[in-house]
Amino acid sequence: MTFQQIIESIEALSDEEQERLFELLHKRRIEARRSEIAANAQEVLQAVETGTAQRGDFEEVKAYLLSDEDE
Repeated sequence: MTFQQIIESIEALSDEEQERLFELLHKRRIEARRSEIAANAQEVLQAVETGTAQRGDFEEVKAYLLSDEDE
């Protein structure tokens, strides 16, 4: 299906069905974001445990990240 066909299919739903769909999509996006945050947290914990985590204040971390973009 094309994006336009999906939009048209959604528009063909009743108002109640559209609301339920939007709520479901919103909840799934929240859950996906939570999973992403949990995965990132797990990576950080592993980096701390292995001693490979970068430490520093905001400016040091910012400088480190910006220097990474140049490489």
